[in-house]
Amino acid sequence: MNTEYKDLTQDISANLAQLRKTQPDVMKGFSDMGKAAMAGGALDPKTKELIALAVGVAARCDGCIGFHTKALARLGATVQEVHEALGVAIYMGGGPVAMYAANAVAAYQEFSELQKV
Repeated sequence: MNTEYKDLTQDISANLAQLRKTQPDVMKGFSDMGKAAMAGGALDPKTKELIALAVGVAARCDGCIGFHTKALARLGATVQEVHEALGVAIYMGGGPVAMYAANAVAAYQEFSELQKV
């Protein structure tokens, strides 16, 4: 797997910008839902991002992997935290999820290295 998650997330963001122009109400609603779901509460934002990553991996969504590993790197998640969340995803989803968990390891590493620059 040679996905460059930085490039993937940039491409997705550019394509979503087109949808924000043509489908503003839908995209605003989606954005508002995301902000509400990820806001701190009983669970802190990092924990919510770990859950989102696990769900994204289980759903086999490369874009989800990119955006949520980027957020986790920004929030200071440790490799161990990310790997434990991926372990839960693998447990819940089996072999196909293990393949996407490997992609998430690569994506987290890529975004963690970008945070150091």
